[in-house]
Amino acid sequence: MDNGSRKNSTRRFVTSTIYGMNTLNWQQVAALNDPSIHKPAADIRLLPEKVLQFGTGILLRALPDYFIDKANRQQLFNGRIVVVKSTPGHIPAAFQRQDHLYTLLIQGNQPQALPGEEPVICAAISRVLAAHEDWDLVLACATDPNIRIIISNTTEAGIRYEPETITQHPPASYPARLLAWLYHRFCYFKGNVTAGMVIIPTELVPENGTLLKKILLDLAAFNKMSPAFLDWLQEHNNCCNSLVDRIVPGTPHAPARLLFEQRYGYKDELAVITEQYALWAIEGDDRIREILSFHRADERIIITPDIEIYRVLKLYLLNGTHILCCGLALLSGLSTVQEAMEDPVFSHYLQALMYEEIMPAIPYQLRAHVAAHFIENILLRFRNPHIRHAWIDITRQYTRKLSMRVVPVLLQYYSQFKTPPARIALGIAAWIAWMGVTEKKEGRYIGQYQGLDYEIMDENAEWFYNNRHRKDMPEYITGILANDKWWGANLYILPGLPEKVTQYYLHLLRNEAGALLRDIAVDREK
Repeated sequence: MDNGSRKNSTRRFVTSTIYGMNTLNWQQVAALNDPSIHKPAADIRLLPEKVLQFGTGILLRALPDYFIDKANRQQLFNGRIVVVKSTPGHIPAAFQRQDHLYTLLIQGNQPQALPGEEPVICAAISRVLAAHEDWDLVLACATDPNIRIIISNTTEAGIRYEPETITQHPPASYPARLLAWLYHRFCYFKGNVTAGMVIIPTELVPENGTLLKKILLDLAAFNKMSPAFLDWLQEHNNCCNSLVDRIVPGTPHAPARLLFEQRYGYKDELAVITEQYALWAIEGDDRIREILSFHRADERIIITPDIEIYRVLKLYLLNGTHILCCGLALLSGLSTVQEAMEDPVFSHYLQALMYEEIMPAIPYQLRAHVAAHFIENILLRFRNPHIRHAWIDITRQYTRKLSMRVVPVLLQYYSQFKTPPARIALGIAAWIAWMGVTEKKEGRYIGQYQGLDYEIMDENAEWFYNNRHRKDMPEYITGILANDKWWGANLYILPGLPEKVTQYYLHLLRNEAGALLRDIAVDREK
C-alpha cells in the first residue's frame, strides 16, 4: 500500500469510528465474526461497473440493488452500480464513510421465510454521484462499454414530459438527463448498435417503460436531434415496462437502531428495514434476459413478455388498498399498518374493501382465485409484526395516488354494479378530510385533526388551502369530485357518489371515524 492509500485508509478508519463504535465499512466487514450476518466477499470491490442507477432511495436499495448484490455473491452478474443522486443537495456523507456498504434488515413473516431478522450487508453500489455537482462524471459513465443497464426510481412524478433542452448542466427532469446521457453515449460510440442500453424504470406508473420511451422520443424531437440518433434511440435501446413490489418502511428508528448496534456491533447510518416478500417483474425477451443475467439469482425476478397481471394486482389490490385506508386509519388514531390490522373493526373494513369492492372491479380479466391468493399474501404482509409501515408515509402525493390506484376501479365498479361502493366512498371522504389545509407556514401546508398538526405533502395542497373556508359547504365536495384534471373523469356525475362521500365526510369532520367503520361493518349500505 502506498503512502497516499495508507493515509486515505487511516482517515477512513478514524472518521468511521463514531461514539466508540466502528461504522460499517470494508475494514469493519473483515473484522465481523457473527455467522448470522451475510457478509460480502472482499473481491466484490474489484467488479466492474455495469449499471447506472438514477435514485438513491430505500426501495432501490432494498430490491434491485439487493438482487444484484445477491447475483454477485453467486458470480452470476459480476457487476456493480453507479448511483446518481437526482435531487439537489450534497450526497449523504454516510455513503463515502461506509464505502457505500449498507445493511438490509430482512424481516420474515412469510411461509418458509427465515424466522426473525436476516441481516445482509449489500455491496452492490460502487459509488454515488450527485447530478447537480458531478454531471460530467455522470456523462463519463456513458463511455464505459461495460455499463449496459439503467435503473431508475424518481417517484411517480418523475416520468413526465417537460420540454427542455438537454444541453443544461444538468437538465432539470429525469427524462431529459437520460436523453442527454444517451446522446453522449451515441456520440462516443459513433452510433454503434451494440452501445444501446436496457433501461428499466421502476416508477409506479402504468407501462412505465413505454411511457419513458415516448417521452425520450418527444424530447429528442423538441431538441431537433439528428435522424441517425433518433433511429439509434428507437431501435437499439429497450425501455422495459417493470414493476417492483416490496414494503420498505425505512431506516431503523432510535430504539431499533440501538438494538441493531448492540446485536451486531457496528453502526450503519444507511441500514434499511424491509419485508421478506419481494417481486421484480420486467417485460422482456430472451435478449433482455441474457443482459439482465442477475435474474438467475432469485426466482422472484420475473422476466416475461407481458407483466400486466402483476401490475394490476399490485396497483389496485395492494397500492389501492393502502391509499384508501391511509387517511381513514390516521383519522381513526391508527399510525401504522400493523396497528390497523390489530384493530378488529378496521381490519374488517380493509378486508371487505379488498374482497367485495376492489377485487370484483379490477379493470382486467382475472381469475377470482388468482386475485384471492394475492389478497391472502397481502394480508399476511400487512400483519408482519416486524414491519413498522407508517400510514403517514403513504399520504405523500395522496391525490395523484388516488387517481391512479382507485379511480379506474371506481369507474369499473359503476360500470358493473351501477351503485356507489360504500367503502371506497369512505376512503375518498377520508382523503378529503385529511387534505383539509388549515394554514401555510414557510411553504409547508399544515392540516389539523383532534388538535394535532400534520404536514400535507401533495401537489394539490394549494387548492385545498385556497378553498379552506368553504370546506363545510356543498360546493366544496362538488368542486373536488368534478375536477377532471385530477381524475381524468367527472366523478360528480356518478349516481349516488356525491351524496355518499358528503355524508361520510361530514361525519369525519365531527371526529366520528370509528362510528362510521362500525356502521359500515354492520350495514354496507349505511
